[in-house]
Amino acid sequence: MNTELLFNTFPSLHNDSIELGKIEPAYLDDLYAIYSNDRVFDYCGILPKHNKDTVNKMIGHFERDYNKKARVKWGIFIPGSPQKLVGITELYDINSKVNMMTIGYFLNEHYWGQGIATKVVQLLTGYLFEQVGVNRLQAEVMPANDASKRVLQKNGFMLEGTLRQATVWSGKGVVDLEIYSLLREEYAASHAALSSSI
Repeated sequence: MNTELLFNTFPSLHNDSIELGKIEPAYLDDLYAIYSNDRVFDYCGILPKHNKDTVNKMIGHFERDYNKKARVKWGIFIPGSPQKLVGITELYDINSKVNMMTIGYFLNEHYWGQGIATKVVQLLTGYLFEQVGVNRLQAEVMPANDASKRVLQKNGFMLEGTLRQATVWSGKGVVDLEIYSLLREEYAASHAALSSSI
């Protein structure tokens, strides 16, 4: 796993309709619109933030975590004039010994149900498997979060099982979590099959 590729220079990723890039202070209003909406975090272990100064300070925390090589937090951008930050995706729990990472994502409520999260996970998994060389990606999902589970299933992730009352999430207490995963060999096989059918 080439973590240097991740952490030497902040990686910017894009496909035909979305971009994943660094979250800068210029996007504070967009970021605050996400973090101040309680509904966005119904199924996340994150507490909403109703103070714009707090959200502004978080941008520095994103940078700090990246410099410590602990976490990468991308803004999800819709290209345009001006460019719009509509969500966040991240990777964390980077385990070099096992060659695995955990991913997460959440969107501004106004952009739910448009297939954006599915495209984000597709873009992120392609980069992590094909360029970074990770072997295993996983995601933790609250059992009631059907929308997030569909996003993962569309990208080939498999349900491994449920961790029952195994984790404490901020604002939620002790929760059950379903674990979804995708291995590099599964990703490669699915893309080989797709290529051969074209």
